[in-house]
Amino acid sequence: MNRLREQYQKEVVPALQKTFQYRNVMQVPRVEKVVVNIGVGKEMDNPKALEAAAADLAQITGQKAVMTKARKSIANFKLREGRIIGTKVTLRGDRMWAFLDRLINTALPRVRDFRGISPNAFDGRGNYTLGLRDQLIFPEIEYDKIDKLRGMEITIVTTAESDEQARTLLQLLGMPFRKDA
Repeated sequence: MNRLREQYQKEVVPALQKTFQYRNVMQVPRVEKVVVNIGVGKEMDNPKALEAAAADLAQITGQKAVMTKARKSIANFKLREGRIIGTKVTLRGDRMWAFLDRLINTALPRVRDFRGISPNAFDGRGNYTLGLRDQLIFPEIEYDKIDKLRGMEITIVTTAESDEQARTLLQLLGMPFRKDA
């Protein structure tokens, strides 16, 4: 069993049950899935850029990336409906826990001048979204083999009913939130 999942079951669940006075273990918020997304932006005409982004994402997550298409046409961005604009991976189960463990304990501390992540990036329904500037913070990516630095978005979807519950869940899992004054 994954180390972070074990910590969730043995330490986090009892702590959350005590903090929020849940009567039933099934009421305790849990991490449902993690979605990792890379948008290629201006490079959507370049098929090699899409392939490279998908390869980076597959290397980081250990799962094949899916191409994402535009839902609407936007003339100002020269974007047509149905055009491929990025890649994404949805992680659940053991792969999700392994990715979260690597993100919290390995990748985030490698960010230059790291002082913690924003505690305010919740969406109002208990989901947290984190933006990263480049893929090099993950140890799986080799600097010499990348063609371009690409940012990515990581969304952690929880079953929490409020941002406060989700924030407490992620703090107990070890997410390094910034101590804003």
